Amino acid sequence: MPSMGDEEFSRWVDLLDRRTGVVVPPGRKTFLVTGVRTRMRETGYDNFERYFNEVLNGARGAIEWSTLVDRLTVHETRFFRHQPSLQMIAGEWLPGFLKEHPDNQAMHAWSVGCSTGEEAYSLAMVLDSALRQLGANCAYFGVTATDISNAALAIGRSGLYPRERWVEIPEDLQKAYCELVGSDSFAINETLRKRVGFRPVQHHGCCPRAAQKLDLIYCQNVLIYFARDRRKQLLSALADLLKPGGMLVLGAGEVIGFTHPSLTRIGNRQTLAFRRSG
Repeated sequence: MPSMGDEEFSRWVDLLDRRTGVVVPPGRKTFLVTGVRTRMRETGYDNFERYFNEVLNGARGAIEWSTLVDRLTVHETRFFRHQPSLQMIAGEWLPGFLKEHPDNQAMHAWSVGCSTGEEAYSLAMVLDSALRQLGANCAYFGVTATDISNAALAIGRSGLYPRERWVEIPEDLQKAYCELVGSDSFAINETLRKRVGFRPVQHHGCCPRAAQKLDLIYCQNVLIYFARDRRKQLLSALADLLKPGGMLVLGAGEVIGFTHPSLTRIGNRQTLAFRRSG
């Protein structure tokens, strides 16, 4: 199979950027080429230009593009991936938020770039457990989980995971929210699954259409795929989606020096989180 020249590489980078928001710098050319080549072999293509034209070919191309994007986007995730952030939500932010909003009847959270669902379910477990312990009178809480990979979302919706992932979940939450399935799998129980809604987005920077402002936005390990100027645009859009007192949680170290007139940095050195004022 021929090599990918700089001009061809630029075309693929531009297409991926425009359609998904994912930025592939020159230093990651090998990553992109390997992913495209692998899919080309599976579909019988031996020419980058012909395959490029194929993914632009109407409805058939859209199906192929969806499969390719799944290969090119990283789905590395696990349950309770960043404990300090989840502990801050349950132990610091949530009690204060409920005290400020005693009549709050519903809580809405968004898991951005949820991949196969582990992050969204972790968030749901933490919220449900903390709300029960605090005796909150919320009539409803839910988590909207979004990703650009339909294959990853399908796994999330199923709520079924390999048995080896079981140990990633704290023991008390295993008992409350998980069920063993056979000898090699476990499932998130139906009650919690109903709290999490999985939705596809065409672009990592897309924001969900919500009838009301969000209480919590959990956006970790997503911004690293964006150019610096686009990160700022996305962060401003996320800030605007929060209700007063709501919190935006980012991955520690993902952005440096970010400020917004409506956001105040909270938490400690292990976390990167901002509270909406007003």
